[in-house]
Amino acid sequence: MSEQEVGRAPRRSWPAILAFIAIVAVFGILAWRGIAGRARAMTELKKDTAEMAVPAVVVVAPKQGAPQEEITLPGAIQAFAEAPIYARTSGYLKRRYVEMGARVKANQLLAEIDAPELEQQLQQARSDLATAEANARLAQITADRYRDLVKSDSVSQQDADNAAGALDARKAAVESARANVRRLEQLQAFTRIYAPFDGVITARNTDVGALIDSGASGGSARELFHIASTDTLRVFVNVPQVFSRVARPGITAELTLTEFPGRRFAGTLVRTAEAIDPASRTLLVEIEVANPKGELLPGAFAQVHLALPTPATTLVLPVNTLMFRSDGLRVAVVRADSRVAMVAVTLGRDFGTEAEILSGLNGDERVVSSPPDSLTDGQMVRIVPAPDAAGPGGAAR
Repeated sequence: MSEQEVGRAPRRSWPAILAFIAIVAVFGILAWRGIAGRARAMTELKKDTAEMAVPAVVVVAPKQGAPQEEITLPGAIQAFAEAPIYARTSGYLKRRYVEMGARVKANQLLAEIDAPELEQQLQQARSDLATAEANARLAQITADRYRDLVKSDSVSQQDADNAAGALDARKAAVESARANVRRLEQLQAFTRIYAPFDGVITARNTDVGALIDSGASGGSARELFHIASTDTLRVFVNVPQVFSRVARPGITAELTLTEFPGRRFAGTLVRTAEAIDPASRTLLVEIEVANPKGELLPGAFAQVHLALPTPATTLVLPVNTLMFRSDGLRVAVVRADSRVAMVAVTLGRDFGTEAEILSGLNGDERVVSSPPDSLTDGQMVRIVPAPDAAGPGGAAR
């Protein structure tokens, strides 16, 4: 090999060397990128795994309870006053002046009874009274005469005392006869039957010519009429014990009846029984309803709507937030550090899908909805939006 050839050989090897270096550099860069990408992926995987290990929860906010609540209870409508009318005198019904459904005024004549035997008894009693009065006058004359004669010793003191005693006995007989006359006169007055108060005749159980038995002779008395006052009606309602503290006189009430769709009749709670019925654990209350047109009928069934004030400011939570643990009722509250605190609460009224919370919460808490059974106090959680993300309590806070 000549010197010229030897001098050109090294210059021909530099491109190959550079190409080799470039290839090695490319492979190095690719390897570095792969390793770095895998490291980042492992870091993100560890982060995602750690995040997935933290339970995801949906939180709701407690709602303020309403200042008053309307409850609907069944009620029985009754007349403000009602009375069965019986005869106090036996006889035959002579006249009848009213029919069922008639509106009557107080002291209005309803019927007359023919009692000829009573009239004969009254006549006899008056004759007995006249006889007793005549005997009393004679005894008075005798007593006065003996009182004058005893002064001149014409008669003994014993005879004068006997005359005075006979006079007292005759006077007593007069009073007895007079009382008997008054009794029979009152019985005779009972042959005319009057209405005791303004109202409507809801039943008539007799007719002209019917035998009327007052029951004085041992027979069974029969009701002649039944009268009811319907200008104002009473409605009796059994209020559950949980509402007994707020069901007080003065509360407004409204009545709804199926025969009056869309209408409400106003009333007022006027009195309560002031005692809980131990059988039903309810408080009996009375509501008065004005009925000037007579649209409402006694004996009807009505739904009574009572607007009861709440005893205090309360909170309302969905029932799926409540946790019944061995140590009592709890709710899971998410603190500012995303950790759970198990808070003891006092349950009030149950509204079905919601429940009243009387104590334990302030109203600004984030309460876990449908908490898992494995949730413990102090556990880290992450808040996620509700599936529908619609309600004010369903959005993440």
